[in-house]
Amino acid sequence: MTQPAAATPSRHQDGAGAVRDRSSRRGQRSPRSWPWTAGIVGSGVLVGVLWWLLAPGGLNLISGNASLASGTNTEVWLPRDLVLAGLSLVAGCLVAVLLAGRKDGGSGRMLVLSVAASGAAALLAWQTGLLAGLWLGGPQDTSDNASVAFSLRSYPVLLLWPAAAAGGYFAISLLELLHRPRDRGADTGHGV
Repeated sequence: MTQPAAATPSRHQDGAGAVRDRSSRRGQRSPRSWPWTAGIVGSGVLVGVLWWLLAPGGLNLISGNASLASGTNTEVWLPRDLVLAGLSLVAGCLVAVLLAGRKDGGSGRMLVLSVAASGAAALLAWQTGLLAGLWLGGPQDTSDNASVAFSLRSYPVLLLWPAAAAGGYFAISLLELLHRPRDRGADTGHGV
């Protein structure tokens, strides 16, 4: 049997129309996702500078204790990491709250972009803090231990920002789901 000649062009036109529809939806779906992502990544610079300003071994604005100003005191190392951990948790929770408030925040794509950008921001915060310590801090003798200089000893701290963003978004979404009013018609079995 032979097929009609008109069947092939219509299939081709339907395929081209579907490609056009997908590309137009792609353009409409995320017109503002790159500034959102860049804003999250850029906030890593602010967190890194804050880390150096607040942490012991840096400018030490939290305690102001002169004995904690130098990295040669080993009691400085844990609080220095904990300051970055706290700043990362706050930043991750802020990302989660802002993402939940976005109109397109419910999409999986925006969640993945936000978590990936949070990971990049955590790395940028770490490197910015190290750079601030190198440029603005005094010279340190690191011959005994590299942690004498302003540094991060526990690298898992870098996972807190993206984890807080994902976990915070999950918690907010779960709370919204639990507080959503139920449809009374579905509960009683009497449809509208």
